[in-house]
Amino acid sequence: MTDYRAPRLLRNAHLQSLAASLPLREAWIARRAAGLLAGTTHEVLQCADGVRLAVDITPPGSAPTGRTAVLIHGWEGSSGSMYMVSVAARLARAGFRVVRLNLRDHGDTHHLNRELFHSCRLDEVVDAVGILRRRWPEDRFFIGGFSLGGNFALRVAARAPAAGIALEQVAAVCPVLDPVETMAALDAGPWHYRAYFIAKWRRSLERKRGAFPDDYDFGELRRFRALGPMTDYFVCHYTEYADLGSYLRGYAVTEDRLARLDVPAEILLADDDPVIPVGGATRLARPPALTVRRTRHGGHVGFLQDWRLASWLDDYVARVFRADDGG
Repeated sequence: MTDYRAPRLLRNAHLQSLAASLPLREAWIARRAAGLLAGTTHEVLQCADGVRLAVDITPPGSAPTGRTAVLIHGWEGSSGSMYMVSVAARLARAGFRVVRLNLRDHGDTHHLNRELFHSCRLDEVVDAVGILRRRWPEDRFFIGGFSLGGNFALRVAARAPAAGIALEQVAAVCPVLDPVETMAALDAGPWHYRAYFIAKWRRSLERKRGAFPDDYDFGELRRFRALGPMTDYFVCHYTEYADLGSYLRGYAVTEDRLARLDVPAEILLADDDPVIPVGGATRLARPPALTVRRTRHGGHVGFLQDWRLASWLDDYVARVFRADDGG
């Protein structure tokens, strides 16, 4: 277990998961981070095969330490998600350059690429990290990811040596471990999580259809009431995968997927996470480079530590990245 201890009245997993996204908290984080993120620039990376991915780059908020952190958001999040902004501000304050990467079709990027996002599009994320690594070759490089972004961060780390990308450390917060289990948890669990993700996915698909009206006719998207059938439809119609099962196995990090990982990586899981079943942790390969930490409470990317709704994750990621060790 980690040293995270949820306040007694914040030990409900659903409260942790939902309160982390409250508009009031968003306004508070935006005010607190405004000064540190004022120098942020937006850029579109030109990746291989014509792929374009957008990033927000924040310079160090204090004396530069020669360290760059790349942060990857979760499914239907963006570089502007609260946890991304809050952690970025904490790292910038410690002297990191921080790059918040938007996955394809996330944030305001639906127009950048004709083909749809799916979770097996690892090559373009590896390529984007490689481009950033080559831009600052003298920096020590770190990657942090949240939920699906944590899953991507782990897969990037596993691929990094072969891609010639030197990484110092990876932090994966509540990463998707076994996508089959995650989908089952969302479809069988409390309705509001399922409704939340389906609604966000519908809006994203409508934006994609608006950007490329000649390419996409999804029909009435409200016909989908569960993630399993909805994902199955899009896998079969818009990916190279023959069926849902092969697609979901394509981005799992269980079994031997991380067996050859040699980049130091730490996974943080909450036992009460309503979205990511922690049972998948028992099926992770355990190379020496991988550390798995678990908390009793925390929900899904919550880890709130007080009634101001400040998140323990800011200091946790900073600690994993050794942000306060003087560089």
